[in-house]
Amino acid sequence: MIHKNGLEALNRSLQDIRNNRQLMGGAVVVLAGDFRQTLPIIPRGIMADELKACLKSSHLWRHVQNLKL
Repeated sequence: MIHKNGLEALNRSLQDIRNNRQLMGGAVVVLAGDFRQTLPIIPRGIMADELKACLKSSHLWRHVQNLKL
């Protein structure tokens, strides 16, 4: 799983590139996969560090719309 900082960096980059302060610069971003499959790897970290690094702990997660096939 991606570290939450990766998604937050993508958000900031898209906002800068598109010169738009909306979420993800106003672009629609599609994330796919099993987000419960694995936690991010934190070298020499404890379980709490891994949980803090996961996408669901990002401030952006509340904007995610979960769709199922």
